[in-house]
Amino acid sequence: MYVLYDDAGKFHAGRLMTEADASLQVELDSGKRVKVKSANVMLRFDKPAPAELIAQAQALATEIDLDLAWEFAPEAEFGFADLAREYFEAGAGPEKQAAALFRLFEAPHYFRRLGKGQFRKAPEETVKAALLGIERKKQIAAQIDAWASELVEGRCPAPVREQLYRILFKPDKNAPEYKAVVEATKRSQRAPLDLLKGAGAIDSPYQFHWRRFLFEQFPQGTGFPALQAPAVRDALPLAAVQAFSIDDSATTEIDDALSVTGIGQGTVVFGIHIAAPGLAIEPDSAVDRVARERLSTVYMPGWKLTMLPDEVVQAYTLTEGRDCPAVSLYLTLDEATLELKSAETRLERVPVAANLRHDQLDEVVTEASLTGDAVAEYPFAAELAFAFRLARQRKAAREVVRGKPETFNRPDYSFRLDADGEREPDGSEAVRITTRRRGAPLDLIVAEAMILANSHWGGWLADCGVPGIYRSQASLLPGVKVRMGTKPAPHAGMGVAQYTWATSPLRRYVDLVNQWQIIACARHGRTAALAAPFRPRDAVLFSIISSFDAAYAAYSDFQHGIERYWTLRWLEQNQVAELEAAVMKDGLVRAETLPLVFRVPGTESLPRGARVRARVAGIDLLTLDLHAALAARIDAPAEAAEDVEEDAEVSGPLTLAIDVSEAAGEAPAPAA
Repeated sequence: MYVLYDDAGKFHAGRLMTEADASLQVELDSGKRVKVKSANVMLRFDKPAPAELIAQAQALATEIDLDLAWEFAPEAEFGFADLAREYFEAGAGPEKQAAALFRLFEAPHYFRRLGKGQFRKAPEETVKAALLGIERKKQIAAQIDAWASELVEGRCPAPVREQLYRILFKPDKNAPEYKAVVEATKRSQRAPLDLLKGAGAIDSPYQFHWRRFLFEQFPQGTGFPALQAPAVRDALPLAAVQAFSIDDSATTEIDDALSVTGIGQGTVVFGIHIAAPGLAIEPDSAVDRVARERLSTVYMPGWKLTMLPDEVVQAYTLTEGRDCPAVSLYLTLDEATLELKSAETRLERVPVAANLRHDQLDEVVTEASLTGDAVAEYPFAAELAFAFRLARQRKAAREVVRGKPETFNRPDYSFRLDADGEREPDGSEAVRITTRRRGAPLDLIVAEAMILANSHWGGWLADCGVPGIYRSQASLLPGVKVRMGTKPAPHAGMGVAQYTWATSPLRRYVDLVNQWQIIACARHGRTAALAAPFRPRDAVLFSIISSFDAAYAAYSDFQHGIERYWTLRWLEQNQVAELEAAVMKDGLVRAETLPLVFRVPGTESLPRGARVRARVAGIDLLTLDLHAALAARIDAPAEAAEDVEEDAEVSGPLTLAIDVSEAAGEAPAPAA
């Protein structure tokens, strides 16, 4: 005696050895004995042999016409043996009964399973809908197969091209376009990015990086809704100063300016004036919602996406020749010792006498001219000299708290494209990369003034019981990162007791938020906590911090990546064959005259700071990879830079959301 039984949806047959009330012992053809529940036994038979029965039944099952079987099946509940006798013949043997069982079991859209070999045929509407679904799946499967074939042959179907960034970075794994790429990757044994590039889906590396960024961060596009800059309603007094700003020539969002009065009188008033959109823009207004969605201006060589529309920016930017609304911090100082006597914050209109441009003045505003060792022939020479003296004193004081001096071992790099800022770049432009010494006098003046304002206002907010958005760093130990929170805490990297961002309200949303809080303090003093837009433990502040952190990190990563693109383009345009570099660690080196970190095999055992000459072996603008080989060791180790970790991240892998292991077996993800 043999039995056919169901084991979790799979059918097996074997010889019946023993039988109890609720179970049987069955010997399979392999000799293995298994215990089977009586309820799972579908059929008992004497012949043919188990393997032969299953083979014959499977062959017969494929011949059963489901539409005809559905017509033959009774309306009431029935067993598979009943259907076999109706469909085949009245004396249907075990092979035909098993065939009916197999066919019924694999067609749930025609027949509902009721257990123990019992079925009921599905309603006609259900069958029709199921058949339509099956047909659609067949068509989609055929489409996936056709698209995959095209990709393997080096052609990219239009639907795949249109979904390129979603497929690579935010895929719907049930979408046919994604499945086609997965299937093509399996067939070709190529990495997804390499496959799509070969198929012509990516015709411009620059557009690939740019469009990917827009897809991830600006899915609704970069345009602004129609907005009108609200007017400042306050009757602001006019400040008795002549302020000047210091920015790059390309800067249109001029957030800050300085003034110096009283030179030669023993007491000097140093003014730090910040553009005041917070006096006009109300929280949760239309303009605020736009700023909160963007959170920051996005910078890149030759282009930028501003946080606010240009017409709004121009209403509040500190343009020369205008009396501009500002939040001003006045520091009264002893002219000889620079001792701080008092500090006052005012809401006012500030006459902006000049917008100085450091790229036009760096060559003449030197340390020698600012300290009297050379002739100073430029505007605001006396004011800049005092500001420079104050900046150096403040920097030295911060370094005492910091525990070690700030060092600037490398220059800043500036990128200039032909037609710079006139139109959105397409990646083909000629690029110029110039250097500028970090800590240049004009930079130092502005940096120390902003640190002073941000630190002072952070403390003032706390004194008034008003929350703000702070940046803090617990220590300078490796791995201790800067964090954002709503309570003041020391910033070890800056060497200050507390630090906010409040000096760039046209470019960063947290600065605008902090400006609203500062304005409340200026208006209400110690009772500002009752009038400030954001109260202590306000959940909205934490939401802003979270959103800003994520957006600012994404914008920064994109800026680093796109600057790397233009650096590699510069190498191509200038046909650079070799680069001199300093060893960092783990095979990474830093170019000495370019903002470029790359891997050079053979440098892993060299000491950090060792200088080498690397031969350029290849450039991949899509993965942002520079392939290089070690040409020679130049000399002994040089002084190593402090911020290795930050720059090392720039050369990290290009991360795809497509499942590479699913898509291509052992094919590795492309690395940048």
